[in-house]
Amino acid sequence: MKQLLRLGPTLARLNVRLCHQSVWNSHGTIQKVGVNLGEKKLEISTGKLARFADGSAVVQLGDTTVMVTAVSKTKPSPSQFMPLVVDYRQKAAAAGRIPTNHLRRELGTTENEILTSRLIDRAIRPLFPAGYFYDTQVLCNLLAVDGVNDPDVLAINGASAALTLSDIPWNGPIGAVRIGLVDGEFLVNPTRKQMASSTINLIVAGAPLSQVVMIEASAENVLQQDFCHAVKVGVKHTQQIILAIQQMAREAKVTKRTPPKIFSAPEEMIEHTRQLASEKIYAVFTDFTHDKISRDDAINKVRLETEEQMKEKYPHAEPYEVMESFNMVSKEVFRNLVLNEYRRCDGRNLTSLRNISCEADVFKPLHGSALFQRGQTQVLCSVTFDSLESSIKTDIITTALSGVKDKNFMLHYEFPPYATNEIGKMSGMNRRELGHGALAEKALRPVIPKDFPFTIRVTSEVLESNGSSSMASACGGSLALMDAGVPITSAVAGVAIGLISKANPEKPSEIQDYRILTDILGIEDYLGDMDFKLAGTNKGINALQADVKIPGLPLKLVMEAIQQATVAKREILVIMNNTIAKPRANRKENGPVVENVRVPVSRRARFVGPGGYNLRRLQAQTGQ
Repeated sequence: MKQLLRLGPTLARLNVRLCHQSVWNSHGTIQKVGVNLGEKKLEISTGKLARFADGSAVVQLGDTTVMVTAVSKTKPSPSQFMPLVVDYRQKAAAAGRIPTNHLRRELGTTENEILTSRLIDRAIRPLFPAGYFYDTQVLCNLLAVDGVNDPDVLAINGASAALTLSDIPWNGPIGAVRIGLVDGEFLVNPTRKQMASSTINLIVAGAPLSQVVMIEASAENVLQQDFCHAVKVGVKHTQQIILAIQQMAREAKVTKRTPPKIFSAPEEMIEHTRQLASEKIYAVFTDFTHDKISRDDAINKVRLETEEQMKEKYPHAEPYEVMESFNMVSKEVFRNLVLNEYRRCDGRNLTSLRNISCEADVFKPLHGSALFQRGQTQVLCSVTFDSLESSIKTDIITTALSGVKDKNFMLHYEFPPYATNEIGKMSGMNRRELGHGALAEKALRPVIPKDFPFTIRVTSEVLESNGSSSMASACGGSLALMDAGVPITSAVAGVAIGLISKANPEKPSEIQDYRILTDILGIEDYLGDMDFKLAGTNKGINALQADVKIPGLPLKLVMEAIQQATVAKREILVIMNNTIAKPRANRKENGPVVENVRVPVSRRARFVGPGGYNLRRLQAQTGQ
């Protein structure tokens, strides 16, 4: 009897544990898979957390853990596009910290959260089916961070797993890895310490059959062949993650929902629109005298005429069907012009650049300034110096992840509404402006001397926009830095590459034919399949960002795009060097001056003064 009494607490704990497990099991099976990537194991699990969501997954690497949920409404959205929202949140608790603001809680979103949200969005958006206009939200919650493994790649894989294991229509899965290059060796998902000495920071998202859906990279003047090798290594390892998620989906016997309505135009209406408008649209796209505004006006005129005729022919048709019919035909005419006739709507061949003009020292009172014009894209860049105390102080989590507390070089990108002849609200920065500025900053950062005695702020204001304003910002920023006398190691130029492709009728996921376009216009970005931005010096690559609108690109095509961009980049650098070939020998007279004075130990007390009075007075008088 005494022995049974002694066993009582043990039996009670065992009963609680068994009941606890039965609660999880009653809600469904907990699944977990592991993927060996190099020397590390990536773990993906589902079935334990956030089970009311359409899909949820937890991804862990080391002790860094991210939970991702996906929910999609069953009623269609009134908007005529894919209403996808991706939000990545990193809470201070994940790093064992308390927020430092007066409320001691997370307020708003940080720059790193916005950039990571955009990264995830760009990786998953191309795989939603055409015409799926249902509000969809993907939330990524950083649960724990170990300061060794970065969570952004985990969030992409978590989004892929959550969408694949849900009933939401999505043509995944995808896989994502980070690639570093240290002492000639490519590392998969390197640690923070390894990344500190890496010359490449590459994130690549791959689809089945070794296809690429997204690339985001920064590098330190890396050679083209090394960069291409890094992409190939990354795509190879993404396939292991894809196989693991596919295995989870098979075991869970996932069945995708059938949307009550897919927003597309009936083939009969498309054919009638083709008969009414295709020749008029072709005439507009082959009139090479048009600029952006006049071409848009001419197309809109044809649109209005055609839509009126279509409404008379189909009085009961939905407005979106009439509009989509015209969009499909205009896109078809535009793409066939490139695919079949090797012609572009502004008269250039496939590899030609637009006319480029540069001007440095535009405004004398500024520390540095430049105007960069490429076709109808015009960017004004300025450089401002200030003390090192003006550097950006990063938030708690970003400091824990990167180890960087201060950032003394920044590029801020502004896109006012008049740049596209529109009216809009001049509010704070939006996600797009932040993302474009971050890309241009990545392009310029490797050439900035690490021991420069000032904080540098480059502002890039887009005055006219007709494609590739972020790469124009990199070019203008490089010119402005040289005008300011910053001893950058080399000039930097960037270019955007586009793609027009034709799918294989028998296998729609395969590309049958394609044309790669150099220095794309805004309309070529809008109606094309890819926005592939590359920036760097004459020697190598500094930054690359690839956004894809189709379910994936073969590696061969990606390599061709890198090669075509490299040739164009060198042509741009020749033009820029004709304006200003090297940095000013001396900074302008109106710029700040810094000088370090060492105070002898015997005089430091007198210099500081009683209670620091002299020091505070000096700071008040100088503003430093």
